[in-house]
Amino acid sequence: MTTEPRSSIEIERKYDVDAETPLPDWSALPGVAVVGAAEPRALDASYLDTVDGRLAAAGTALRRRTGGPDAGWHIKRTTPEGKHETQWPLDEVVPGQPLHVPEPILRELTAVASPPYEVIARIRNARTAFALLDASGGVVAEFVDDRVTATDVGSGRESSWREWELELGPAAPSPSRIDDFFRAADELVRAVGGVPAASGSKLARALGR
Repeated sequence: MTTEPRSSIEIERKYDVDAETPLPDWSALPGVAVVGAAEPRALDASYLDTVDGRLAAAGTALRRRTGGPDAGWHIKRTTPEGKHETQWPLDEVVPGQPLHVPEPILRELTAVASPPYEVIARIRNARTAFALLDASGGVVAEFVDDRVTATDVGSGRESSWREWELELGPAAPSPSRIDDFFRAADELVRAVGGVPAASGSKLARALGR
């Protein structure tokens, strides 16, 4: 794997919803003029950590995910600004064999934890994504409606749930208006019966944290 990684900061809000919760009218959000067409995505992710959970202790997640526009290897770090994500392209895997973490990713994680890494969870997600656009066609945010099936590999426990994510895009509000944007989103979600997510990530929920 020689391709240089891509990095980005994710600023998002997550919500817990029931299986039948209706979608809000996201065009009511400040700056949103058009809600794009639904885009279905089938995602399948394996999450890895050390036996003693050193990545999790450092606020870091490592996964290999197929499906969707950002398929690949991802390292996600929790920072005060948001979730910092570094991404590498997918590699080839041998069916039935353990995942091999590519060398560039091992080097990236050197300061946090040393291998070996093992798969701790598998998360499959039937996602429907919507681009929320401003009047010029810029992406203010992306909304995704996720129906998740997760397996805690250590215990074998399976769980399923539905959640929503709202992530700011390139045409997001200015920093001084981001809080107002998410407050408006919170109100729209509560109006249809949703609530802010109780868990900070799908991985944490899959592992019962």
